[in-house]
Amino acid sequence: MRAVIGAICLALMSSIANAATPAEEAQATVHSFIDAFDKGDIKAAEATHEADASILDEMAPHQWHGPGAFMAWVGDLMKSSAAAGQTEEKVVLGRTIRAEASGDAAYVVMEAAFNYKQGGKAVSEPSRMVFALRREASGWKISAWAWAGNVPGPA
Repeated sequence: MRAVIGAICLALMSSIANAATPAEEAQATVHSFIDAFDKGDIKAAEATHEADASILDEMAPHQWHGPGAFMAWVGDLMKSSAAAGQTEEKVVLGRTIRAEASGDAAYVVMEAAFNYKQGGKAVSEPSRMVFALRREASGWKISAWAWAGNVPGPA
């Protein structure tokens, strides 16, 4: 009987030790967004955002906010990419620079790179992405994010 109780206690302690922190859960939402975006699953990428998210990015008009902001950003990104002749676009997340959560709010800063081909040549734009997230009943949602990219260069 002692062995059984000991095994149960050990299993409980192990699951508690392996439980994700709120900051790690918020980071998982960021990864879900980028993974879905890279796969071209725009619906899944949009689902990681609040309905009235705010976005700052390098192409005009540089800011999108309020209801429909995410899809407006996607449309402007597609137009900009097509006009520049960019193909095979992918965002690669790097190390987490900062991740913290307090109550229902989280802040995440990550290294990132926007990799693509332009005129058949590989191009990379190193960057940082900054996210503000809010915890809802369904989990963490991105309420705002910004892309702070460097000048693109050869990959």
